[in-house]
Amino acid sequence: MLTDEEKAQIMFKLARKDNRGAKYDRTEHFKRFQSLDRAIKELSNLGWLLVHKKSKFVGLSLNTEHKREIVEFIEKNMSYVKGMIK
Repeated sequence: MLTDEEKAQIMFKLARKDNRGAKYDRTEHFKRFQSLDRAIKELSNLGWLLVHKKSKFVGLSLNTEHKREIVEFIEKNMSYVKGMIK
């Protein structure tokens, strides 16, 4: 089962590396997450995650249109990172 904390951790990793909009990170850098495919599907359905399908890999980035909601979600589920996200 996928928890909100795991979703927050995925988005925090993207936010920490400033992967927003056209700047993305490959899915292979998220191997430690057990249900990554399900998380990608759920977060992209919310519009929070952008999926960049390339010929040799799939990239992920945060949707800048939902920045406030994403930051609130991360800080709610990972209280120890409060104030770390720009």
